[in-house]
Amino acid sequence: MSNPWDERYRSDDFYYGVEPNDILVQEAHRIRPGGRVLCLAEGEGRNAVWLAQQGFDVLGIDGSAVGLAKAERLAQTRGVRITTQVADLAEVDLCEDQWDAVVSIWCHVPPALRRDLHQRVQRALVPGGVFILEAYHPRQLEYRTGGPPVAELMMTAKDLRSELGALQIEVLQEIERDVHEGPGHHGHSAVTQLIAVRPA
Repeated sequence: MSNPWDERYRSDDFYYGVEPNDILVQEAHRIRPGGRVLCLAEGEGRNAVWLAQQGFDVLGIDGSAVGLAKAERLAQTRGVRITTQVADLAEVDLCEDQWDAVVSIWCHVPPALRRDLHQRVQRALVPGGVFILEAYHPRQLEYRTGGPPVAELMMTAKDLRSELGALQIEVLQEIERDVHEGPGHHGHSAVTQLIAVRPA
C-alpha cells in the first residue's frame, strides 16, 4: 500500500515550503549551543535544515522516505548535513537522556499514540533539554487553512499539560495566528504552542 505522505511529497515543490517554522526560530535560543536535536515528523526537512544551519546536530524522523530524501537534498543545497531516519513514530526508539531538544512541529497522530510518544519524549530529553511544539488546535476546523481534517488529531493546552507532567512548562498557549508555510499551511489558523524543559 502506498504511503499518502510519499505521494504528497513526490512533487519537486516543497508542500510546506523551505523556511523554518516561526515558533522554532523564536525559541531555538533555548537549545544548548551545538546540541543534539530530534525533529519528529520532519517531512521535507525545512526545520531540520535550518537547525543544522544554526550549528545543531540534527536527526529528522519521518514515515516518508520521499520526504526525507528531499530533506537531505535541501541540506546539501544549504551546505549543511542532517541525519534522517525513516521510521514509524509508534515503534521508533527515541532513546533516553539523549537529546538537548525535541522538536514537534505539526506532528499530528491519534491520541493514544500521542500520549505514548510524549511519554517517550520526556525520557528522551537530557536534564535541561527543551521540548518545542506547535500543533493545530481543534478550532482550526473552522479555518481549514492546514492540518488534519479531524479534531482528535489536534491538540489542546489541557491535553499537553496532562501528557507532559515530567516537564516544567515554560510556555503553553492556545492562540490564533497567520501561518504561511508553502501551499500546505496558508492563512489564519488556531494553534497550540508549548515550550517545556526537563528539570535538571
